[in-house]
Amino acid sequence: MMDIKSKNLLDRPRRLRQNMTLRKMVSENHFHLDEFIYPMFVIDGNKIKNEIPSMPGIYQWSIDMIVSEIDAIINMGISKILLFGVPENKDEQGSATWSDDGIIQKTVRKLKHEFPELYIISDVCFCGYTDHGHCGVLQDGDLHNDMTLSNVSKQVLSHVSAGVDMVAPSLMIDGMVGEIRSTLDGNGFSQIPIMSYSVKYASSFYGPFREAVDSSPKIGDRKTYQMDPANRREALKEVELDLMEGADIIMVKPALSYLDIIRDIKQICNVPIACYNVSGEYSMVKASANKGWLDHDEVMVEMLLSMKRAGADIIISYFAKDIAKILRDSHGIR
Repeated sequence: MMDIKSKNLLDRPRRLRQNMTLRKMVSENHFHLDEFIYPMFVIDGNKIKNEIPSMPGIYQWSIDMIVSEIDAIINMGISKILLFGVPENKDEQGSATWSDDGIIQKTVRKLKHEFPELYIISDVCFCGYTDHGHCGVLQDGDLHNDMTLSNVSKQVLSHVSAGVDMVAPSLMIDGMVGEIRSTLDGNGFSQIPIMSYSVKYASSFYGPFREAVDSSPKIGDRKTYQMDPANRREALKEVELDLMEGADIIMVKPALSYLDIIRDIKQICNVPIACYNVSGEYSMVKASANKGWLDHDEVMVEMLLSMKRAGADIIISYFAKDIAKILRDSHGIR
C-alpha cells in the first residue's frame, strides 16, 4: 500500500515547470503570425500619417504613405490586414462606400498592384461614411434593416471588384450575410469568403476606434442592432443564423470581456472563429504601460493567450506588430 509520503511525491505538476525549455515543450497554446490580422486606417489626402491620440502607435495613412507601412509589416511577417476607410465626404446613406473612387477602392487597387501577396480584408459598414454616424439608412431615428441591406450589396460588390480578398460585414443587421453571399455568388465572386461580425456587442471598448474613423453616432446609440452585453444565449442564435446564411468565419467583438462567448461558440461551431482585440483593450495596455503601472509585453501576451485559450483561431489585433517583434526576437513565445 502506498503511504502518504509516496503519494504526495507522485502529485507534482511543478515538475513540468522547471525551466523555459520544458515549459515551452508542454505549452498548450502558441502564437504564430499566420493567426493575426492587423487593422489599418486609410484616409483621403496626401502625405498624411496621423497618429491616433488614444491609440499610440496606430495611424491614419493616406494612400501614398500606407505603401511604406505595408512594406514594413510584410517584412515583419504580417501578411493580412483589415482595412478601414476614412472618407473625405459623408452623406446620409454612406454612398462613398460603393463609389469606384472611394477610399477603400483606391487603396485596394494600389496595394494589390504594389503587394500582390498581401491579403486584404475590407470592413463592410457605413458608420464612418454617414453624416449621422449610424451603420446604415436611418428612418425615424432608427436604423432601417432592409433599406440598409440593398446598400450593403452595392458596397460589397464595389470592394471585391477593386480586388479585396475577403469581406467582413460589421453592421449587425439581420440578413446581412445572406444578402452578401447572394450578391457575391450572383456576380461571379463565389470564391470570396465572408468573415462575419456575427457577435458584436454594444460595447464601450470601441471609444478609441470611433475617434480613428470619426464614427460616433450623432443621435442615439447602436443598442437596437448591436448586442446587449448582458446576453449570452443570444450570441449562439446570431452565430447559427450567420452559418445558415453562408458565413465562412465567425467573429466575436470585443474579445477580452467576452471570452466566455468565444468558448461557447467553439463548442457548437465547426468553422474558424475570429475575435477582435478592440481599440479600448489595446489602449488600456498602452496607457498603463506608459504610466509604468504594467509590463506592456507581459500583459499583452497574457491578454492574447486568453483569447487563444478560449478558442479563437484568428485574432484581429492592433498588437500584431508588437507580437511580430517578440516572435522575431525570441523565436517564439512561452
